[in-house]
Amino acid sequence: MNNTDIIIASEKQIILTNCMPPPSSNEAVADIIKGITATPRYIPSRFFYDGAGSDLFEKITGLPEYYPTRTEKEILKENAATIAGDLEDTDIVELGSGDCSKISVLFDAIPPDRRNGICYVPVDVSRSAILDSAETLSQNYPEISIHGMLADFLKHLNNVPGKNRRLICFFGSTIGNLDPVQTGHFLSNLGSLMRKGDQFLLGLDMVKDIMVMENAYNDSRGVTAAFNRNIIRVISNLISADLDPEHFEHFAFYNTRESRIEMHLRAVREVRIESPFLSSKVLVRRGETIHTENSYKFSQSRISELAGHAGLSIERIFTDNNRWFSLVSFLK
Repeated sequence: MNNTDIIIASEKQIILTNCMPPPSSNEAVADIIKGITATPRYIPSRFFYDGAGSDLFEKITGLPEYYPTRTEKEILKENAATIAGDLEDTDIVELGSGDCSKISVLFDAIPPDRRNGICYVPVDVSRSAILDSAETLSQNYPEISIHGMLADFLKHLNNVPGKNRRLICFFGSTIGNLDPVQTGHFLSNLGSLMRKGDQFLLGLDMVKDIMVMENAYNDSRGVTAAFNRNIIRVISNLISADLDPEHFEHFAFYNTRESRIEMHLRAVREVRIESPFLSSKVLVRRGETIHTENSYKFSQSRISELAGHAGLSIERIFTDNNRWFSLVSFLK
């Protein structure tokens, strides 16, 4: 059953609906054990984002090699007025909302006298992220009402509120972290929930020069390497192991056949994993890799496939001069 709270932010009432079940350490442990004993080994990428991991990722988005965040924001700024268009009496849903920097660009393009009918619905698994954004947005755009959802957008799409026309935003090419089967299911579910007149704004990182893509995940300052290795510390704590992140090196490359950047951790020495949750020791040999994340890149033909999965039509594609990133507007 969902719980709904009324929270005061900047002297304004914010609705927060919690769709998440109570956290289960057993589920997390089971997923980690399944991954590190699989062939080939992997760690689910959701374990990146503890406090330290989130801070490191914020640093990554500001690195000179990491083009996606700044490029998407530039596209948003240049086209915000067009995207905002006739946004009046609209529910603006942001999936995986995180901070409010991107949605603020869109709100800036909506005249204050048209914001009264806007309801912003941030959807995120982090309560603190939603509340921090709500505080900032309530100060900057007091006319807009806010209904936050503590939810996993892969599991709780049916719970997304919205009596009015909806603009659903999914920024950051986060969809690229899903595998093709997950992407198909997600888009099919989303399309079935959308009503005629609803709009879906999707950020996509496009296929481009391999060196540009690989450099974005192998920055010269080693921040991405630290982010990748931090997942070892996270899982070590969860499964009561004694793993040293320095026993692994960051390894990222573009897989041309799969159209994706892959991130791995490669053992620089033999690593024995001992845990009370393991029936026997796990031996990771020197040079062996553990797969930690995929980031799929997209082509024009793939955009058409995405529209087909969702049962939506492509209204317009906004891009930058280099065609490195796209914001695609789909219509129901």
